[in-house]
Amino acid sequence: MPLRLVATTGDSSFRVPPGRALSVGRTADCDLPVRDPTVSRQHAEVECVGNRLHIRDGGSTNGTFVDGRRVHDAVALPGARIAFGKVTFELREEPALDSDVQLPVEDPLDATILRQVQVVGHANIAAHLGGAPAARGTPADRQAERLALMLDIARELSGPTGLSEIDRLLEKVVDILFQVMSVDRVAILMAEPGSGEGGAPGGQPEGDLGELVPRVWRSRVDGAFGGSWRVPKAVARKTVTERVAMLLENFPAADGQSEGATLAIPNIRSALCAPLLGQQGRVLGLVYLDNLAADHTFTDEDLGFLTAFAGMAAVSIENSQLLQRVQREAVVLSNFQRYFAPDLARQIAAQTGEIGLGGSRRTVTVLFCDIRGFTSLSEQMAADEIAKLLTEYFTEMVDVVFEHGGILDKFMGDALMALWGAPVERDGDADRAVRAAVAMQQAVQQLNFEWVGQGRRTISVGIGLSQGEVFAGNIGSDRRLEYTVIGDAVNTAARLCAEAGPGDILIAEPLHASLTTPPRVRALPPLPLKGKAQAVPVYRVEW
Repeated sequence: MPLRLVATTGDSSFRVPPGRALSVGRTADCDLPVRDPTVSRQHAEVECVGNRLHIRDGGSTNGTFVDGRRVHDAVALPGARIAFGKVTFELREEPALDSDVQLPVEDPLDATILRQVQVVGHANIAAHLGGAPAARGTPADRQAERLALMLDIARELSGPTGLSEIDRLLEKVVDILFQVMSVDRVAILMAEPGSGEGGAPGGQPEGDLGELVPRVWRSRVDGAFGGSWRVPKAVARKTVTERVAMLLENFPAADGQSEGATLAIPNIRSALCAPLLGQQGRVLGLVYLDNLAADHTFTDEDLGFLTAFAGMAAVSIENSQLLQRVQREAVVLSNFQRYFAPDLARQIAAQTGEIGLGGSRRTVTVLFCDIRGFTSLSEQMAADEIAKLLTEYFTEMVDVVFEHGGILDKFMGDALMALWGAPVERDGDADRAVRAAVAMQQAVQQLNFEWVGQGRRTISVGIGLSQGEVFAGNIGSDRRLEYTVIGDAVNTAARLCAEAGPGDILIAEPLHASLTTPPRVRALPPLPLKGKAQAVPVYRVEW
């Protein structure tokens, strides 16, 4: 049976399923993250074995305890109190989930089967066709045939090729229409935002529809009439603006008011057109079919079939669009979440369009943080020790920046640069930046405390912050972009960081004046900084 760790204060709890060891620690990559300064980065490991919890301490600074007794390797039963540092949990048994329940052996079916239908795993549209779907049998027979056909079409449209690429899905829609209907030509037009084509009753704002752009078209007709042709514009406009499916006969298509291609054609004998409507009546586009021969005319049943089919196709198209958007957001998020706070990375990923070169003028707060005396320190350490130290140090610093809504701009050796106010400006950015600086110094203290317990070297850092107008945007080439800021505020923050002593947080006057809740500070003599005509008023934060 699975166990659960329930915090004795607050509402934190963790399910501990049987079968694998789980890590407990302060970092986000732990299986059971406990964000408390008394908890080490990799504090302990727990494993559910039967109805017992096996606990192994990972050399934590503040220890692991079972019922008040410090342990290194122990077993706890339900009801025990387990503490990691100063965070205490109660161990409880958890009721089995549905997946843990064993189903009883079933008795033979004791019921009368009135009718059963064989269900196949792969759509077999051709098996239902011997001609047009509405061309044979009684109305009841045709209705049953159409229902069976719709089930196959639904399976076909929900196949893997229908959910990854829009164009492949549209090709599949056209293929199905040529299979199931007696038709000379088929075209699918999709709504592209931007042009404000037509009105938009039914809840879609004027101008939201956009231009109808041909995406897929095909013809059985040989020669010129099977090549370039147009969907009548009046038909397209009425279909999408009034959201109606239409059956039409004997009308000219080449009226100079058309959607799609370029060539005049003879009169159309019969045509069908239906809108592709997404959720809440949003127009995705339309599907158009026509016949040129006099002996091929569509019927009311064909119109009903196309209307139902268009609804199914619209669901598949909208799902495909949604999946593509989710995939794009996932790629963007994976690229940006290393540099942006998680909520900001998600906001950027959700934006439409590609991220390109260029930027804008913005007022930002810039922070530089640098290890004091790192060059001499690194000369006394092996390469793997330096890498381990920097990895743990930067992990803590980046966590603090993200927790305070900042952006990691870049690493520079043992220094890092962070900023607030771009690409999204929020109220209180300056205050968050200063609070982040204080939290970074406190995190360094905690790291040093852990490292002393492990017999490792300690560090100290200096931090400088400034505020001002900068150029913020993507700098680089089409092959590689880097979001950064350029301006005097960046140079000032870097020079203040260089002037800061171990444990110092120095802020310049423009930033100090903009704080809504300034911390306790001590005014220092104005600093003459390189590139500045006048000395800059500077304050040391008494954190």
